[in-house]
Amino acid sequence: MSPGAGAQAARRVASLRKQIDRANHAYFVLDAPEISDAEYDRLFRELKQLEDEYPDLQTPDSPTQRVGAPPASGFTKHQHRRPMFSLANAFDTDELREWEARNARLTPAVHDTGYVTEIKIDGAAVSLTYAKGKLVTGATRGNGVVGEDITTNLKTIPDVPLVLKGRNHPDLMEVRGEVYFPLTSFARLNRQREADGEPLYANPRNTAAGTLRQLDPAVIRKRRLRLFAFHVEVITGSLGFVSQWQVLDALEAWGFHVEPHRAKSENLAGVVEKVSEYEALLGTLPFEADGVVVKVDRLDLHDELGIIGGREPRWAIARKFAPEVAVTRLREIRINVGRTGALNPYAILDPVEVSGVTVTNATLHNDQLIAQKDIRIGDWVEVVRAGEVIPQVLGPLRDRRDGSEKRFRMPNTCPACKTPVERPPEEVMRYCPNVSCQGRVLEGIVHFASVGAMDIRGLGYERVRQLLDTGLIADVADLYHVTIEQLVTLERFAEQSATLLVDAIVRSKEQPFSILLFALGIRHVGKQSAQLLAERFQSMAALRRASEEEIGDVPGIGPTIAEAVASFLRDPENQSLLDRLERAGLRMDEPRAARKAGPLSGKTYVVTGTLPTLSRSEAVTLIEAAGGKVTGGVSKKTDAIVAGESPGSKLDKARSLGVEVIDEATLLRRVNQGS
Repeated sequence: MSPGAGAQAARRVASLRKQIDRANHAYFVLDAPEISDAEYDRLFRELKQLEDEYPDLQTPDSPTQRVGAPPASGFTKHQHRRPMFSLANAFDTDELREWEARNARLTPAVHDTGYVTEIKIDGAAVSLTYAKGKLVTGATRGNGVVGEDITTNLKTIPDVPLVLKGRNHPDLMEVRGEVYFPLTSFARLNRQREADGEPLYANPRNTAAGTLRQLDPAVIRKRRLRLFAFHVEVITGSLGFVSQWQVLDALEAWGFHVEPHRAKSENLAGVVEKVSEYEALLGTLPFEADGVVVKVDRLDLHDELGIIGGREPRWAIARKFAPEVAVTRLREIRINVGRTGALNPYAILDPVEVSGVTVTNATLHNDQLIAQKDIRIGDWVEVVRAGEVIPQVLGPLRDRRDGSEKRFRMPNTCPACKTPVERPPEEVMRYCPNVSCQGRVLEGIVHFASVGAMDIRGLGYERVRQLLDTGLIADVADLYHVTIEQLVTLERFAEQSATLLVDAIVRSKEQPFSILLFALGIRHVGKQSAQLLAERFQSMAALRRASEEEIGDVPGIGPTIAEAVASFLRDPENQSLLDRLERAGLRMDEPRAARKAGPLSGKTYVVTGTLPTLSRSEAVTLIEAAGGKVTGGVSKKTDAIVAGESPGSKLDKARSLGVEVIDEATLLRRVNQGS
């Protein structure tokens, strides 16, 4: 490497990091992406390539250290060096005064120290361990003593510093924080799930906790989780501060985000005044919060006041607020048929104001939940807006029943087309199996044309309904035969709007195979799984030839998705639809990225059985990273089979065909991962 080349690479790496950091800030913090996902991926790949070529340029805080790790096969246990505590609750001012009085009996100094108040974020508590300023472990709260190591997942969150700023931090410490789901991101996720015919998530808090335990870090990055830090536990070294207020300032200086609505009060009267301000503020926050945390400001008093029962610190308490609940009459329960055929019940309510918004309907999720809560038609019910976003029925007021209420039963036939519904084993949702169902067709075409799919601008619900009602289209393939001359004969279509729509339809033909696969609306196939399938099979023709087993062998594609895809492709009507789309000129392949050169370039492997240390997905990742290809079935074209315990029939077939059989150790040597 010449000095000139190295200097040029260093300048380019610095420029790329700056661009990626700016893009991350716009995407996560401002919720206003400045560049496309494709452009982001291009910048990221270039940075990764330069760091691979010039290893000395890679730093622990590089964006490449945040994302790109392969999906985990599970989470290991992590023991916190200091326990993670729970907070006692106070629900009114009297209980706050009782808390202070109890503390004053232990040390009268609490009257003179002052308090810090912080918004109580409703999310998932985590602990971040830093050694010499570098992140070494991130873990869930667990039972407070032992959690789960989710370091790779937490690295995807932009508010988690990989390397701390400044130098004045302890040698070894645990930083405590709360991971939360911004309400805009949560609403976006539920809109996508609704479009995909999937059940909606109930609230941001539980969804944030569940997201952190996803095995694929890429899923977490897409969901745009955030983190606020609020506490430091010193393991070795010293903090050098005397107050909680200084701790919060230090966390900000080190590169953490700290919830901005914190305040200092000289006494409890000031706290009570602040609590009233916070209660009025909560409904305007961009995240879920359910109260205020009140902390004794002086850190030396924290040790003096101690811990109750090993789990609750005396020096802090949560002043909780009840969510705003409205009461109204549930007049009717209706069913919406999603594009995958899912039957989604929802409540029709007498109009009622909840958190400043007039609510007339609310999600009921599924019939199991309706039965568990014993919600009946005609009930007076309590309604909240989950996460200040989604209207949700908490439950009925049974003491207000007069006997006229009626139990709800899910229909046995689809309300849109009268086809008998199905309920797959181990699922709570019922489905209409009729791919020609009017409800499914409408939702399916709208999804097909949506911005995240084929991106046919101007083709929303009303336009699709109009095209269906007039007989111009019956399915998505018909869109590609609609003409300007046909459209101008319809109401609300002028020549300009007709031309724009036809042009948008024509442009959509250039969308890659991965987008088309997502747009088709196959049950359980979201954007990520469509991308995984497209990367593996590269074309619709190859996917149509694949067996269910081969589809299920793709890392990240489980048996549920594989069965759904195989079932969709077996259906004669769907086969005809795909043929018509291909004849219409839609792109049926994926732009093939240059295969990375490596020791296994041009080789085809099969992985079977249980390997000693590698999960199947980890073995596949190693092979592909070394330039090889992994298939699900053994054939004469297979170069080697990697066999572990209980390999099954694939081993027998390999031996009968004379295919080389190797173990995990041999694989590791071949990809230069082992000795």
